[in-house]
Amino acid sequence: MSVVTPLPEHAKAAGVIECINPATGATLGQVPVATVEDVRHAVERARVAQRAWADTSFAKRRAVLRRLLETIVMQRDAICKAVVEDSGKTFENALLGEVMPVCNKIRWLIKHGEKHLKTERVPSGMLMHKKGRIEYRPLGVVACIVPWNYPFQNIFASFVAPLMAGNAVVIKASEAVAWSTRYFQQLIDQVLTQEGIATDTVQILNGYGETGAALVRARVQKILFIGSVGNGRRIIEGSAQHLTPVVMELGGKDPMIVCDDAHLEHAVHSALGGCFINLGQNCIASERIIVEAGIYDRFVSAMHTQVAALRQGPPAQPGAVEVGAINTAQQMAVIDDLVRDALAQGARALVGGVKPQGTGQYYPPTLLVDVTADMRIANEEVFGPVMLIMKVANDEEAVALANSTDFGLQSSVLSGSTARAERIAAQLEAGASCINDFGLCYLNQDLPFGGVKYSGFGRMNGRDGLRAYTNPKAVLSDRLPLRIPPKLYPVSIAGFAKADASIELMFGRGPGVRFRALLRLLKVSLLGARS
Repeated sequence: MSVVTPLPEHAKAAGVIECINPATGATLGQVPVATVEDVRHAVERARVAQRAWADTSFAKRRAVLRRLLETIVMQRDAICKAVVEDSGKTFENALLGEVMPVCNKIRWLIKHGEKHLKTERVPSGMLMHKKGRIEYRPLGVVACIVPWNYPFQNIFASFVAPLMAGNAVVIKASEAVAWSTRYFQQLIDQVLTQEGIATDTVQILNGYGETGAALVRARVQKILFIGSVGNGRRIIEGSAQHLTPVVMELGGKDPMIVCDDAHLEHAVHSALGGCFINLGQNCIASERIIVEAGIYDRFVSAMHTQVAALRQGPPAQPGAVEVGAINTAQQMAVIDDLVRDALAQGARALVGGVKPQGTGQYYPPTLLVDVTADMRIANEEVFGPVMLIMKVANDEEAVALANSTDFGLQSSVLSGSTARAERIAAQLEAGASCINDFGLCYLNQDLPFGGVKYSGFGRMNGRDGLRAYTNPKAVLSDRLPLRIPPKLYPVSIAGFAKADASIELMFGRGPGVRFRALLRLLKVSLLGARS
């Protein structure tokens, strides 16, 4: 059995990706770059494999997903080790932030996938002799272009929904976490082979921007892109060539509003999780903690203690540290630049705020206060272990500040009053609002996931996220075997008069209007145009 779909010699000659452990700086090895030609061949193979996969029953698809779920659960230690080695994050983040959400999504698809994909009967409206239905047909080959922040989840959570819908999937993984894709492809191949499904049905490709651009232009039937706004614009430009539809899950600058009646300990730990889970390298991170004046001083004091106590270092084993390493040197530079700019503009670092020297890509857990809405750090994604606390007077100021950026992915509101939190959440411009918690909307697979404004469009999870990978084909069939010829030609004055009377009969307002239309229709039908 092939571990990784072998690349031809010319691909190896074209280039490789040097894989580095960001926590230790150790070299992991090299991964071949997929060339434009490799991408074309991968999509062609996927197209062939998809024809057979599309014919499988829902029972067979459930069996494949069930085996995949069992394999992930059995191999979770090895998966976490691969993720930690490739990304520098902690084992806790790998297990809870990657393995658990993927298992949760697969279980949801097994339980609910057929319900949302089976043919749906719909009323036929004015066409009483007909009957209508919607068939959720597979699209063909779906391309997923995913980032580095969740090496395992971004791949598996992206392909399982289009796979359940009957599609083949070609994934372009991030070059920053290419090393672990070899193992992940092995897991996928193992499951597909055991179920008698062609391994070309799900393929992972590695490479840089050229590989992704080639996949976008490879005449796939849909593209899922997860990443930055800038790269999202490039994806849209490329997709325009073949008018390929795209689901965009882009960045966020999510607000967490802490009302003055919030439970202090609950609010502090919600914000800690929202900011520092996955080192803040999370599109739904709580990048702005908006705190009302009535609780501000107590909240900042308690948070100061908590952030100062976070341990950072190599994530050698579970329980070692709370904060690991930043995945890429480029992201380190982004974080450092934004923090420096904020400090120069008047923000204060109560904890951290200075990039250390030494081995490994570590940016310290940082707590910034006195952050104002005009600072770059309040408007641009940090994507790192940096908490911004912004002070407001009341609910109205909190809502205005929360809606002040170009992003609108997720949001959180913490209050002792659920009704108050609901009122605030209703005013937030976001794809989701979580009341008195952080990030749980994503874990509820019955809810759609996506954003508004620069955070993207289209949805990933839930019924809508699953049906996004189908062609909802409309079919109108016979209810009654009427064979009355629909004579539209040649046109005539009588024919026009009948149509005119029919429209008034069906859609006119009031029984009097409709009765007169009925008489007119009968008259023109019996006497013709002379009437």
